[in-house]
Amino acid sequence: MAEIDVQTLAADALDAQAEALAAIMAETVNDGAAIGFLQPFSTADGLAFFEGQVFPEVRAGRRRLMMAWLDGVPAGSVQLIVAMPANQPHRSEVAKMMVAPAARRQGVGRALMAAVDAAALELGKKLITLDTRTGDVSEPLYRAAGFVEAGVIPGYALDPDGVSLHATTYMYKTL
Repeated sequence: MAEIDVQTLAADALDAQAEALAAIMAETVNDGAAIGFLQPFSTADGLAFFEGQVFPEVRAGRRRLMMAWLDGVPAGSVQLIVAMPANQPHRSEVAKMMVAPAARRQGVGRALMAAVDAAALELGKKLITLDTRTGDVSEPLYRAAGFVEAGVIPGYALDPDGVSLHATTYMYKTL
């Protein structure tokens, strides 16, 4: 059985994992994952995203970044946005859930979602929200993790190929 290790990355560990995170992002976007980017997507694009947008938020304590390894190989990541408007201190939001194509269907996604729950509970959050491409392979994972559909918005975003629009399903989970 494969060994899955999930860690919340501390600020001092971010730079050491930047290349691996960027490579996972490039693989997932180029494989068709709808996580906000268009193809072609390079590792350099992923590095720019993590270093410019994610790492500063993690260092400021506004976001948690969890990373998974499968048998010692970087396999996925997920972010939990914890800085919310003043009237929503009880809520957090899942962002950029990614599992490398070679690591899928081996429990990595489940382990990452369990880490999201643990981080949210540790921070005293009572509600987690997320959005996902309607009909995406990730929807059953989120449902299995206890998320409930709140609604669907048609024509919400472009698919990664930049050609077609897809609907987005909003989901939530109470802790």
